[in-house]
Amino acid sequence: MRRILFTAIGLAVLTACAPQTQPGEGATPASPVDEAALSISDVYGSISLSGATPRGLRFSPDGQRVSFLRPRVEDRTVTDLWAMDLNDGRTYRLVRAEDLTEGERELSEAEIQFRERARITTSGVISYDWDETGEAVLVPLDGDAFYVNVVSGETRRLMQTEAFETDVRVSPDGRMVSFIRNQDLWVHDLDTGEERALTTEGGGAISWGVAEFVAQEEMQRYTGYWWSPDSRFIAATRTDDTPVDIVPRFGINAEGVTVTDQRYPRSGASNVRVGLHVIDVATGQRTEMDLGAEIDIYLARVDWSKDSSALYAQRQNRAQTVLDILAGDPATGMTEIILTEQVDTWINLTDDFTVLEEGGFLWTSERTGFRHVYHVEEDGETRALTTGEWVVDSLEGLSENGETVYFSGWMDTPLERHLYAVPLEGGEPVQITAGEGVWSVTLGQGGAGFIGRYSDPYTPPQTALYAVDGERVAWIEENVLDDNHPYAPFADSHLTPEYGVLTAKDGETKLYYSMLRPGHCTAKTPCPAIVQVYGGPRVQTVRKSWIGARDQLFVDRGYVLFKLDNRGSWNRGHAFEAAIHDRMGIEEVADQLTGLDFLQRQDFVDGERVGLWGWSYGGYMTLMTTLQAPGRFAAAVSGAPVTDWALYDTHYTERYMDTPQNNPEGYFQGSAFAHLDGYRTPTLLVHGMADDNVTFDHGTRLYAELQQRNADFEMMTYPGQRHGVRPPALQRHLWTTIFDYFDRELARKDR
Repeated sequence: MRRILFTAIGLAVLTACAPQTQPGEGATPASPVDEAALSISDVYGSISLSGATPRGLRFSPDGQRVSFLRPRVEDRTVTDLWAMDLNDGRTYRLVRAEDLTEGERELSEAEIQFRERARITTSGVISYDWDETGEAVLVPLDGDAFYVNVVSGETRRLMQTEAFETDVRVSPDGRMVSFIRNQDLWVHDLDTGEERALTTEGGGAISWGVAEFVAQEEMQRYTGYWWSPDSRFIAATRTDDTPVDIVPRFGINAEGVTVTDQRYPRSGASNVRVGLHVIDVATGQRTEMDLGAEIDIYLARVDWSKDSSALYAQRQNRAQTVLDILAGDPATGMTEIILTEQVDTWINLTDDFTVLEEGGFLWTSERTGFRHVYHVEEDGETRALTTGEWVVDSLEGLSENGETVYFSGWMDTPLERHLYAVPLEGGEPVQITAGEGVWSVTLGQGGAGFIGRYSDPYTPPQTALYAVDGERVAWIEENVLDDNHPYAPFADSHLTPEYGVLTAKDGETKLYYSMLRPGHCTAKTPCPAIVQVYGGPRVQTVRKSWIGARDQLFVDRGYVLFKLDNRGSWNRGHAFEAAIHDRMGIEEVADQLTGLDFLQRQDFVDGERVGLWGWSYGGYMTLMTTLQAPGRFAAAVSGAPVTDWALYDTHYTERYMDTPQNNPEGYFQGSAFAHLDGYRTPTLLVHGMADDNVTFDHGTRLYAELQQRNADFEMMTYPGQRHGVRPPALQRHLWTTIFDYFDRELARKDR
């Protein structure tokens, strides 16, 4: 069994050469200075001021390397594939995009949409897949795929077609490469070079093996096919978009206008029809899996048993109040329900379903109101491994003997995330990671070690290899904030947040906040303040992690920066989150106003000069808060806001608000248009003109209504940009616009 992450000799070598202090040890806050140190060009230039922050971290299947994507020092928008040799600690570049192809061709619309859904903002090598031996990596690039031998450096271009191949992966046995071409599922034999289409009906509204829009955007399911561990079968979705309304999306760019007939399932309207099939790779024979009589469902997750004898599917009802785990026979397609979760509000999806070797599985559930780990026996008996009024973040893996479960969570405080271990047979969780900050981890096979990334308010992200007891073995990216760090020229003015707790207007609920306060802001010289808001589900803005340079921009320009996580936000338990059920934009606003009351009571804050800004749900919250509290803020910036939930997609909106047909009053009160009589706050509205998530008509409808009311507002639109403004040059323009607006509006005393 290839479960060893590194040999005893390699471990000894790396341990001997590694410094033994833990992340954050010895760090002290820098002394703040009054004068500004950062510029917008510094923050949104070619170099990342947070330092080296690799992503896509993995152990190679043979346990000899850690691989990762690293941004180039000279250009943070381009990533290459790197590796660290676990025997000698050497770090080296495995793949550079230019070594494989002269230049990447124009992306297909499907690839552009996938990258937007997956929040991929770089070019170059953006993904990769190991073969099962650990001797080669598969690199999708230029719309095709390259097979790179990591020992010899030999490279093969597997295909060179007019089509843009996507979702390219290596089979578990390393013999084949699978991919999507023209909405069909294909395989490529690595020995013979033969390509075969496993499906041929793809095209128009029919797709095989492709995750539909809401799966990618809202369910975080980015694929529509899954190899069986023995490589004999592929489970694949067949999606039919015919029922979904076509919403013409106008991509307005500098050169003209493109019109895309996008299948966009708006809340209350019809969804895609999805089926699940098992395909025999050798013969092409298909077996359709029984997903039940109800067709208006969501296929949330798909997993195979370790011996390939069973296929598991997670099925959500349209209302997202019931989730069933189905166990299916891939030979017959017959399924049975082995677990059901049911609530009155909604069920949050996870990737925590973990099949055990001896039978049964691990699972996390919010059935008590807080997400915890459960052991489910084959007979359905369920036993909690963790309990309490705190939140498990995710299952990370198992020890090699299967006796210890590793998970990440927020056990002691919702501001710090750590790695914990708990015995499968029961017992108290033990914290493995150290420091007072936030960890993300990738556990190796058998739990012999993990890749850990750590940051806190004083420590930029640091990435290292750790033994399973939390002892650091070797740095992957130490990223120490020394004289050579890209942030070093600005470190003297760096501030760290003050953290605190307020009580919501219900008199019970705790609300966590953070505040950055420039040193010159005193009772004698009070400063203007900016409230930064997101406020929506599944996001947490207040936690003890590295804040980055953008937040520092505010304080270097003389603003107090304030954030508060209102009810509806993440990692506080389901009751805290579900306060927004059927009534978005109400409780969140009340909590933000509690924060504003506190902020305006501080003698170092000029209460007459407080601004509010946010993007996406934060843009929505900016509108809803200023409209429901006329005149409380001196200025606001709303970026890419939802203005009417009836225009947003099914899976996200109906999760929280039901349908417009069932909850018309909630939709009306949750829209900006219901509150426009309260428009008093000068507002800058920003939107990408090709946004395919919060479509541009959210903005244009609001512009038109404000104009009808002869309301004074400003707007900035970005031709060709989608839900995020990505290119560095445009980011610089965006933030110059935002700061100029706040500087101008908050300097006015005659409001």
